[in-house]
Amino acid sequence: QVQLVESGGGLVQAGGSLRLSCAASESIFSIRAMGWYRQVPGKERELVARIMRDGSTEYQDSVKGRFTISRDNAKNTVYLQMNSLKPEDTSVYYCKLTTITTSGWPNNYWGQGTQVTVSS
Repeated sequence: QVQLVESGGGLVQAGGSLRLSCAASESIFSIRAMGWYRQVPGKERELVARIMRDGSTEYQDSVKGRFTISRDNAKNTVYLQMNSLKPEDTSVYYCKLTTITTSGWPNNYWGQGTQVTVSS
């Protein structure tokens, strides 16, 4: 199956920036959406941002104006540029890929997660 490899996490001070990358192990030709989610202990995994097949994007309200999701279709890679980071952005960030099967049903794939820590 498709493997997603994440990178770019780390520790930064509030107001700093990080860029997360998520690369698929193979070419994907039926991408429905790629997105970033985050999860902290004791809480549900939540959508941060996603980019749809047509290039449209959606963002969680708390990151609008600070985060930007983008993709490089040729490299099967999605990015999350995170600026003006806040301590509440601290979380494990997961990449998600949604594909469309020949039957029309979606398949979901998850990356391994990368830790983002923002100090105050």
